[in-house]
Amino acid sequence: MLVDTSYLYFRAFHGVPDSIRTPDGHPVNAVRGVLDLLANLITDLAPGEVICCWDEDWRPQWRVDLLPSYKTHRVASDGEGIAEEQVPDDLTRQIPWIREALEALGFPVIGVPGLEADDVIASLAAHDDAGTLVVTGDRDLMQLVDDERRVQVVWIAGGVKKKEIFDAAAVRAKHLVDPGQYVALAALRGDPSDGIAGVRGIGEKTAAQLLDRFGSLDAILTAAADPDATGLTKSQRERIKDAADHLRAAEKVITVVRDAKGLSGRTGGSRTGSVDHEAFEALSRRLGLGTSADRILEALRA
Repeated sequence: MLVDTSYLYFRAFHGVPDSIRTPDGHPVNAVRGVLDLLANLITDLAPGEVICCWDEDWRPQWRVDLLPSYKTHRVASDGEGIAEEQVPDDLTRQIPWIREALEALGFPVIGVPGLEADDVIASLAAHDDAGTLVVTGDRDLMQLVDDERRVQVVWIAGGVKKKEIFDAAAVRAKHLVDPGQYVALAALRGDPSDGIAGVRGIGEKTAAQLLDRFGSLDAILTAAADPDATGLTKSQRERIKDAADHLRAAEKVITVVRDAKGLSGRTGGSRTGSVDHEAFEALSRRLGLGTSADRILEALRA
């Protein structure tokens, strides 16, 4: 099970009351929320291993070079002209604690310099033939779904209790395209959450119809550039032609890296023996993790 860790801790931070605090008064809601989410996922899905994938670079420069608007709305300056992600101070303080807890529990925490957690997930999934569950609320990872290689997305945007498991049929039912067409769909439709504009007048349904008709973004762009081609309205043709360079860049930005270098290998997290009980119990006492610590340990023992 590959976990989009940053998605988990943002969700936990915003979903668990900040009245939950350490013995010395600091918010610990994100830490406890992440542990509770993982305990529920492990109990429900019974994965053989758990790997926590980490954002070493939340906004890689190579993606910004392709599309300067990428995640611009999330940028906060550090005062020296360096772009940093806007993260609430109360969450920033907890992120090292989350990593410390995950490592004490024996979960590999894997990131690659210059890449996002999505890229790490994609690269690990690409080398696993035993079947992979990808836990996320980021719809861009629908591109990874692969029935032949048994890669499925566990979608938790609605919460763990309302999680949805996506195979190719589920992706088609939800988004009206095959997983391999999802990147093209996202480029045409746009994704405001990542600062990616779509083509004016083309929403998800129209984008899916165009992909059903033409098969790929390249074919759509070729048709838009050909005045004799059929299958596009006059306004669609003009808007797609005008947005051609943007669409090609967006497609590259949305496409995850599947061959990341520098991965230490898939050293899957043990369900039992790899927990450093002394370190985790000390952290639990220091942060007041209480029943959240009990739940995750119980889930790992099951």
